[in-house]
Amino acid sequence: MSFRPPVLVSGLTLGDYLLWNWSLNSHHDVLALVSGLTLPPLGAATAWLLVVAVMRLIARNTRLPARAAERRTTGRARLRRRPATATAAAGSPLEPGQSGGTSTGSSSRKLAA
Repeated sequence: MSFRPPVLVSGLTLGDYLLWNWSLNSHHDVLALVSGLTLPPLGAATAWLLVVAVMRLIARNTRLPARAAERRTTGRARLRRRPATATAAAGSPLEPGQSGGTSTGSSSRKLAA
């Protein structure tokens, strides 16, 4: 999540407000009119972006504990699984009573060369 858009729009809003205030005090009527007309949309956009940013922060902070618990449980499940040994992966001979498709006892899956 980037904070660049809310900061940029907030800076534009502040600059527009300062320009509007200066132009009113300096009797620059056209500049005061233009900056005054752009101030409400910029203010609304700033408020909207700040609300969205706060909601994203709240949503991210409420999901973090659930994800951390999920990672802990999946990590424990990985520890419980037995890793495959090198002899089993290489195609060790079959135990008595097991049937195999080939005479060497390897599985019927094709191996890539």
